[in-house]
Amino acid sequence: MTALEKATGDVVLKFEPFVLHVLCQELQDAQLLHSVAINSGFRNSGISVGKGGKIVMAVRSTHCLEVPLSHKGKLMVSEEYIEFLIHVANQKMEENM
Repeated sequence: MTALEKATGDVVLKFEPFVLHVLCQELQDAQLLHSVAINSGFRNSGISVGKGGKIVMAVRSTHCLEVPLSHKGKLMVSEEYIEFLIHVANQKMEENM
């Protein structure tokens, strides 16, 4: 809170979700992993194929959070709300695990 109160610009609390990149030998392997990831709730997952034929399957969670806390040095939320956001971010981290 002390650092937040001293901020002179914009402050945002940001939590980024889990991402796992898997290099696959065959496209069929990537497609199977993609199906498993989607069916497990990782809806932002996808497959990319590079120019050299490198096949990468990315398993991505949807557990993100981005909330502005201050604007031009003015605190826009209460300390109680920040504590709530920290609790929510910690829950998302547990879900990532």
